[in-house]
Amino acid sequence: MRAWLVRGFWTGLFHGGVQTGTSAVGVHSPEAASAVRYIALALVVVIGVLWGALDAWRRLEGRGMVWFAAALVAGPLAGLVGVLGRSLVDQTGLEALGPALTGGAAFTALLVMGAAVVGMGVGNALPQPKPEGSR
Repeated sequence: MRAWLVRGFWTGLFHGGVQTGTSAVGVHSPEAASAVRYIALALVVVIGVLWGALDAWRRLEGRGMVWFAAALVAGPLAGLVGVLGRSLVDQTGLEALGPALTGGAAFTALLVMGAAVVGMGVGNALPQPKPEGSR
């Protein structure tokens, strides 16, 4: 499977799940909702940074374009999964799908791409493992 599709699918699915989880917390414990929202967003960023760093450390060919395409997949997927999940939690209706597939998708795409770029910078700075048999 193509690297960009795997990264885009899993980051989009994770961010959509995070949206659903924060909505569930907001319904059951409104006073904790804002703190949980920031923590959940930080988790999405950490995953992007770590995965981007791993790709750079492994010297994945064309990693910048891979993450660009992954972000374009992750955005709309996160919007769709988020609206579907929130409809089960807080009765979000179909009217939320339009904003989720436009502004929400753009935010997710920028979040994924930005985190991956930071991660690739970190991964490029890490020392490479020495090949077997070398000094």
